[in-house]
Amino acid sequence: QVQVVESGGGLVQAGGSLRLSCAASGSIFSINAMGWYRQAPGKQRELVATITNIGSTNYVDSVKGRFTISREYAKKTVYLQMNNLKPEDTAVYYCNADVYSSLGLRNYWGKGTLVTVSS
Repeated sequence: QVQVVESGGGLVQAGGSLRLSCAASGSIFSINAMGWYRQAPGKQRELVATITNIGSTNYVDSVKGRFTISREYAKKTVYLQMNNLKPEDTAVYYCNADVYSSLGLRNYWGKGTLVTVSS
């Protein structure tokens, strides 16, 4: 069974930084793309950043220049370094991964980690 678990959320003042981590575990053969999504209260879930298995990255415009996504392939982990945080970044952040396991290629979500940015 594959699990995807986020960590690193919390409360931070505007202008501060946080680093989110997400680790995939289980009987994993390989992982394709990994990414971070977020959902603010009353809003739809939106893509924040993704990174492919060859390191290509993609960001939503609102976080470009402030957030950086990276991976440690051996640890099956993806990170999201968030700098110069703004109150509008407040949301539950979810990790997503395309995992190839004994069950085939499937998409997995974590349960989310809350990021709160105070003004």
